[in-house]
Amino acid sequence: MIEIFGKSYSKEDLRKRIGNISQIAGTKMYELIEGEGKGVRMVDFWTGSGFCFSVSLDRGMDIPHAFYCGKSLCWHSSPGIVHPHFFEPKGYGWLRSFFGGLLTTCGLTYCGPPCVDQGEELGLHGRISHIPTEKVSIEEKWEKDDYLLSIEGMMRETAVFGENITLKRKITTHLGESKLWINDIVENEGFQESPHMILYHINGGFPVIREGSKLISPTIKVQPGDKEAEEGKEDYNKFAAPIPGFKEKVYYHEMKADKLGFVKCKLLNEEGFGFYIKYRKSQLPYFIEWKMMGEGTYVVGVEPANCSVEGRDKMREKGLLPFLGPGEKREYELEIGVLK
Repeated sequence: MIEIFGKSYSKEDLRKRIGNISQIAGTKMYELIEGEGKGVRMVDFWTGSGFCFSVSLDRGMDIPHAFYCGKSLCWHSSPGIVHPHFFEPKGYGWLRSFFGGLLTTCGLTYCGPPCVDQGEELGLHGRISHIPTEKVSIEEKWEKDDYLLSIEGMMRETAVFGENITLKRKITTHLGESKLWINDIVENEGFQESPHMILYHINGGFPVIREGSKLISPTIKVQPGDKEAEEGKEDYNKFAAPIPGFKEKVYYHEMKADKLGFVKCKLLNEEGFGFYIKYRKSQLPYFIEWKMMGEGTYVVGVEPANCSVEGRDKMREKGLLPFLGPGEKREYELEIGVLK
């Protein structure tokens, strides 16, 4: 049975009440037609619960928009959705096309601040969020009394004489659900060992974030990322109204997993509206909080990762840089759901 609109229905109950499944749940593919986003392929999902989100096929299958009953769950940056052809890989140029959104993926071979690693100049947060998707497959189907909505695709980060890394992503939700699941498989299809860094930049925005909002997490220990974050570190999990001139604060969390190995964190306002993220600590042992209470740039990032955000050079120096051997794969599983 499917729980929707406050009642339980079977597949046949619903079929008798609608002319087409799109009346209550579905997907829609389209293309943006103006501005710097012109040509970007998008897919919208809606589940009938009030939960809807979009997937950008030309931006790494990331999730720029997510709403529940008309209320945004995430922060939208001033650049908005920008075509990957505008990507500026050097220095902090990545920020000119960072849409924020519910999810921006960072990696696959580097993330963190610009640096020079073994003579290679690296910009901010990597290339994967600017790589278009290929082998796209969208599926909508009944499985007994359950209606499944999913999208799959593959992105390749590669260069002649360089890395050859693929990300195969599947995003799934269901009729009546207010959550989605992400399953990622990263594979080194090259013939040499490659650095592999990945970070899930999940961005809460107004009205999830407002005065009185909180981060609730199984945090064992919090480490400020720099001197700026030292000030006010005791309020790392509390959020204020927008503050003029606010400088970003970054915190590293040591998380406690539950008995099944999962970490679950919540971002919610004083009315209980927000979202949670759930992931396996064994897959993503790092957790970074990005606290940004500025005007316009008013956002809290909750970011599970397999690395820190110090930069690839620093990770290598400390002997902590993750690698993928030839033919090696890594799997990452995340769940993001509405709190209401």
